[in-house]
Amino acid sequence: MTTPDEVPIRVLVCDDQALIRTGFATIIDAQPDLEVVGECGDGRAAVDLAGKLHPDVVVMDVRMPVLDGIEATRLLAGAGVEHLVKVLVVTTFNLDEYVYEALRAGASGFLLKDAPPAQLLHGIRTVATGAALLAPEVTRQLVGRYASRIRPTGHTPDDAALTPRELEVLRLIADGRSNSEIAATLVISQETVKTYVSRILTKLDLRDRVQAVVYAYRRGLVT
Repeated sequence: MTTPDEVPIRVLVCDDQALIRTGFATIIDAQPDLEVVGECGDGRAAVDLAGKLHPDVVVMDVRMPVLDGIEATRLLAGAGVEHLVKVLVVTTFNLDEYVYEALRAGASGFLLKDAPPAQLLHGIRTVATGAALLAPEVTRQLVGRYASRIRPTGHTPDDAALTPRELEVLRLIADGRSNSEIAATLVISQETVKTYVSRILTKLDLRDRVQAVVYAYRRGLVT
């Protein structure tokens, strides 16, 4: 529940299926702390509207006409973009081959289209805070399944900057483990896990856990 001094999270919904777009918008607009500022049906429109409406989060489909969600994400959140916009990609399992590319393009996370409304709302709020949203079970199935398509570039001096424990944490992140799961696996506190995650991101100059997952697969740290 927002107070009079709090500003709702501004959301742009982009999906080429009108029913899905309207459904998302209805669910989002029903929340007092969220506000749909625009809707569109293709990636080019999403980029144009984002420039005009300045949303906090774009809920982005992957396969769309004119400009697909991956390219639109790259234009909104990719390397070198001056005014970054947080992007939450929504997909279905039959589109999972595109998810890795979407994450590389700068997406802050992804959800499945058949996820419950509560997960969509949680995803928007999570991404809006600057955190990444990686559903553990989805990470293991999607990124793991397509790991063979990701050409490892080998270990670099960046990898060497990590301690053995940090490498261990990075591998668990790439396996889709949550902080609580990592803590249980390594028998350490969640606060300690958060510290390790922060150090890993800082040392490797990564923005969030999504980039950490991509990095780990690219470096061949997980298979």
